[in-house]
Amino acid sequence: MAKRDYYEVLGVNRDASEDDIKKSYRRLAMKHHPDRNPDNPKAEELFKEAKEAYEILSDASKRAAYDQYGHAGVDPSAGAGAAGMGGFADAFGDIFGDIFGGGRGRSNVYRGADLRYNLEIGLEEAARGTETKIRIPTMEECETCDGSGAKPGTKPVKCTTCDGHGQVRMQQGFFSIQQTCPKCRGAGKVVDSPCPTCRGAGRIKQHKTLSVKIPAGVDEGDRIRLSGEGEAGVNGGPPGDLYVVIHLKQHAVFQRDHNDLHCEMPISFTTAALGGEIEIPTLDGYAKIKIPQETQTGKVFRLRGKGIKGVRSSSHGDLMCHVVVETPINLTARQRELLSELESINAKNSGHHNPRAKSWMDKVKEFFAE
Repeated sequence: MAKRDYYEVLGVNRDASEDDIKKSYRRLAMKHHPDRNPDNPKAEELFKEAKEAYEILSDASKRAAYDQYGHAGVDPSAGAGAAGMGGFADAFGDIFGDIFGGGRGRSNVYRGADLRYNLEIGLEEAARGTETKIRIPTMEECETCDGSGAKPGTKPVKCTTCDGHGQVRMQQGFFSIQQTCPKCRGAGKVVDSPCPTCRGAGRIKQHKTLSVKIPAGVDEGDRIRLSGEGEAGVNGGPPGDLYVVIHLKQHAVFQRDHNDLHCEMPISFTTAALGGEIEIPTLDGYAKIKIPQETQTGKVFRLRGKGIKGVRSSSHGDLMCHVVVETPINLTARQRELLSELESINAKNSGHHNPRAKSWMDKVKEFFAE
């Protein structure tokens, strides 16, 4: 099945700003998150689809490739796209360089790969900021041979197949095509006596521990870039970067929506009917809320400024408390007696004491009367 257009998935225009893309992703992630839709497998598919679209469109270079070549431009397994076009252009240039002389020199120095690390943090840590240590696997320059790949006391020697150029030419009739040397793989040098530590690779797999500062207000999907902490470069090339991607753990009390927080607030049957004052938790401690008489399930109380101040926000969000009237359980005989008495009193004038129930029953009668 063909993939949907990433802009269509997020519901934004092709000229949408980074903020618009992030806002749309957050909205969809909140709506389709598997934890909020445990019995809906379709929701998980939509969540993954939105996440994939956001990862591409939130990265400037990937977005540019996608805009130009579509899904093929960001699919590493695709033969088309930017990489494929670049390879065609390189081959074409090599052919005409051989015909008219000159040709382009090729560098065997490569930048190290960027790395990604998924970091899970709690809601409180995201709100207040924190500092943590992570341990990541990476390819580092071999200290034994200083990255040369050669045994100490020896050096790599010039490749005799390509004469140190890293490229060999294949004659095909009138044309001459330049290709990567199969012996040295483009390095221009070969190692006769490999380093015993890295076995001639010049790099070894290691683990390193890094300290990561998490700014206050980070949200799901935010990235923290650690420059130069990616994989080591090849043949002296610069190292890549490490991107720490933030993921929020599910909280026992609060659900986050951008800078706002939501929580369910159970109250007793009597408090809902008679009113009262209750304490609710916030990230800064407890706050008191006055419950008016005759409060119904679903009523939302807003506590302004009790949410989260985002990384790029100038003010805090709000805390939304959703009322849930709790039905009493494990009743004593006396409690049952009192509730039965209350029910009999209400029954004498149910329309006055239970207007929503009466209205609903009237609609039911009209429905069956039609």
